[in-house]
Amino acid sequence: MTASATSATNPLQGLATFQQSPWLDFIRRGFVQDGSLERLVQAGDIRGVTSNPAIFQKAMGEGTEYDAQMRDVLAHTTPTPGGLYEQLAISDIQAAARVLEPVYTASAGRDGFVSLEVSPYLARDEDATAEEAARLWAAVDKANLMVKIPATPQSVPAIRRSIAAGINVNVTLIFSLAAYRDVVEAWLSGLEALHARGGDLSRVASVASFFVSRIDAKLDAAIDRRVKAGDKDATALNTLRGQVAIANAKMAYAYWQEIMQTPRWKTLEAAGAQTQRLLWASTGTKDPAYSDVLYVETLIGPHTVNTLPPATMDAFRDHGTPRETLTTGVDQARHVMAEAERLGLDLDGVTATLLDEGVSAFEEAFDALLGSVAAKQIALMGNSLTDMKTSLPEALQTVVDKGLEEWRRSGAIRRLWAHDASVWTNGPEGSWLNWLGAVDAGLNDLAGLEAFQSEVKARGFRHVLLMGMGGSSLGPEVLGMTFGKHEGFGHLFVLDSTDPQQVAHYAGQIDPAHTLFIVASKSGTTLEPNIMLAYFLDLARKALGEAAGAQFVAITDPGSKLEALAQAEGFWKIFPGDPQIGGRYSILSNFGLVPAAAIGVPLRLFLHDAQRGAHLCDASAPPAVNPGVRLGAILGLAARDLGRDKLTVIATPEIADFGAWLEQLVAESTGKQGRGIIPLDNETPGGLKHYGKDRLFLYLRLAPSHRHEQDETVAALVEAGQPVITITLHERRQIAQEFFRWEIATAVAGAFLGIDPFDQPDVESNKVETRKLTEAFEKNGALPPEEPFVRFGALSFLADPANTQALTSTTPDSAAALLRTHFKRLQAGDYAALLAFIVRDRHTMEWMQHNRLHVRDVCNVATTAQFGPRFLHSTGQAYKGGPDTGVFLQITADDAHDLPVPGTRYTFGVVKAAQARGDFDVLAERKRRALRVHIHGDLHEGLAALATALHDALQAIAAEK
Repeated sequence: MTASATSATNPLQGLATFQQSPWLDFIRRGFVQDGSLERLVQAGDIRGVTSNPAIFQKAMGEGTEYDAQMRDVLAHTTPTPGGLYEQLAISDIQAAARVLEPVYTASAGRDGFVSLEVSPYLARDEDATAEEAARLWAAVDKANLMVKIPATPQSVPAIRRSIAAGINVNVTLIFSLAAYRDVVEAWLSGLEALHARGGDLSRVASVASFFVSRIDAKLDAAIDRRVKAGDKDATALNTLRGQVAIANAKMAYAYWQEIMQTPRWKTLEAAGAQTQRLLWASTGTKDPAYSDVLYVETLIGPHTVNTLPPATMDAFRDHGTPRETLTTGVDQARHVMAEAERLGLDLDGVTATLLDEGVSAFEEAFDALLGSVAAKQIALMGNSLTDMKTSLPEALQTVVDKGLEEWRRSGAIRRLWAHDASVWTNGPEGSWLNWLGAVDAGLNDLAGLEAFQSEVKARGFRHVLLMGMGGSSLGPEVLGMTFGKHEGFGHLFVLDSTDPQQVAHYAGQIDPAHTLFIVASKSGTTLEPNIMLAYFLDLARKALGEAAGAQFVAITDPGSKLEALAQAEGFWKIFPGDPQIGGRYSILSNFGLVPAAAIGVPLRLFLHDAQRGAHLCDASAPPAVNPGVRLGAILGLAARDLGRDKLTVIATPEIADFGAWLEQLVAESTGKQGRGIIPLDNETPGGLKHYGKDRLFLYLRLAPSHRHEQDETVAALVEAGQPVITITLHERRQIAQEFFRWEIATAVAGAFLGIDPFDQPDVESNKVETRKLTEAFEKNGALPPEEPFVRFGALSFLADPANTQALTSTTPDSAAALLRTHFKRLQAGDYAALLAFIVRDRHTMEWMQHNRLHVRDVCNVATTAQFGPRFLHSTGQAYKGGPDTGVFLQITADDAHDLPVPGTRYTFGVVKAAQARGDFDVLAERKRRALRVHIHGDLHEGLAALATALHDALQAIAAEK
């Protein structure tokens, strides 16, 4: 592109003689900063500038000229990629507007404009388009701005609203005369509305961008196909090549001339209104057989604009001929239009297609633009962001790339953020998406949360006991385990068990007089937190009297039974939940933030880290660079298309507890309708031979504390061709980013799996079965009787009839023989789950992990070890509703001691027994391969006996291989 000196022979400047304004269809920061734009303006070569997403994509996606501003912005805040782009674009538009201000002033607001387009994603949304036009108008704050709005049927009313609001509008993507008529009507009615409310019509400018060369490109191709095929009208068709677009434009201009003579316009003109000029767009020649200035020279006429790509501008300056052509040959233009109709060229269909293609092209350019901005943003933010690297086999990478492209084309991530249930099953999903805004809501409530934190510290609590299940307990547990105890705040205990030994253990660990009790339950009707609350409220009353409620805090949805109880008992604080956030997606809401405040987590820093994660997963981040979508696509497509549904978690010990929260989120969200992902937390890596083609590995790595042996193991897995996702945190607080990334990823995985990731039907089934049993106890004072089908010493074995028959076709003569038969049912691609309804302590956790790994190493299958009832609100959904690939060993035991539940006939031990039996009943009803072993007498002795039997069983299996 070259800048011309003022010259009487300059064809660009000669356009002014015919009252046509040349505008430049180009903008770039360096072009403005180095004075190139100003030289063109001062020379009189151009009188305005237009931009579009494709132009900005080329400018921002190449080079480093935007890096300095990006760094400055990112030093103070973390915008979304869309927000960052907008700041960059607005700076460019404002700079160009300043250069063009002299033209604007000299022309009395007729020229000197620079255009900025509303998001192409909004092209089919009237309200969103009108709102964005108003927002951009205010943000740029330049009188010589024009906001570009596309002429889609949905956006035409937004044009009227914008004009009526006094906003300058450049209407883009007009291809047909019918669409132009609609645009003119929107312009006129908008001016009339502005006039009716006393607005200044003289300050409102508009152009109607009528696209030209694309029409010929489309029709010429159709003509060539017909001629090549031997069409009988070949001669007539050939005469129309390169003619229809110009004829179409002349018909639009003729219509404009008619409008200018109407009483309606004359009234507005008398009130000071400017004409809406036709702007010829897409004037670069597509066919090399045509003159490179064809669509400039043939469309010169009064009160019009031609926006020129740089090459076309240079070409016209060099050898263009300025003369009035728009008002000549009008009859011939009408003939061309009639011939096009007679010959069946379907101009209406072509222009409709071009509109759709134009919107799609701008969307694709905007995707590329935002992708470039997001990639640059991620690079510049460096270690302030967690980092995800993937090593995927070619087959998996191929399906992931295809899936990400499908999501890009369908705008699925934007629909997700818009709460559009069509992303999933068109069911109730849209009502469960307020977690998307939880971080911003937390920042808005930060003052209140920090005040609560200060009050907690001032009261000097030594302990914090949180009572809850599932998302209400697992998220806070991650915070406590990851961040540890903070100076001046109490130690966090998380109780999510009905095991009486577990309850008694926590009761013995705290001093009620110096303990803050937090009960967390969204519905306020969940059995476990309700009975925990009853027990510890009674315990606190014994120590503190009727003032005990002042030590209690409730987190629950508004209007719940728990809220009413908390009010009646005089609880110190009641924090509301959001009814449209499910429990497992609630960590960044009050269900996570209130416990975080209570244990001294620096909330502002934590939420700002969470915001980094949320904003990089925003709707404006295209799928290929969106951290959450990328992860979700891998999870969902690995399971759906390649059977890699065992998400195996290896983690640096300092952040390892994150896996328990992740397990619940992924399993409960995806495991249903026979589909899903089975997460396997706390994997101690074994030999490569133990890992089959059903695995997808996740390595959660804390860079400052990473273990070299884990790095080496993961490298070996990659070398062996196993798919590995490595997520590196640079400091512990970045766990907040991962909370949000995994929420997005899980929702995305659910979409690829074709399920609703926000319900939990089989968890509800378990609750129903448990309720039946506890109600039976309340009525009869005992649970219904049950009989083992065999007993060996301290070990009794129970099962439903189908599993009993499968396990006793050959009468077992020992516990080992029975366990051998059970685990022989494992096949390639299956997993084994140990489900223990016993106290969860260091000894039992080590026992479970050791035996889980023993099963893995002998049977070469995925394994998991879970404690009940904790897992019922977590992985239990996937075990019952997910793929039928699990082999389950449920472990129950006599309770050494039991505890009453105040206000009921039953005890904690009865509730736990009912939960275990309910769990097994649902497994059986789902026809799962399940066996229950009950330990009589001393738990540790029974576990030792069971370990011996299991060892012998596995030895027998190994010997048979």
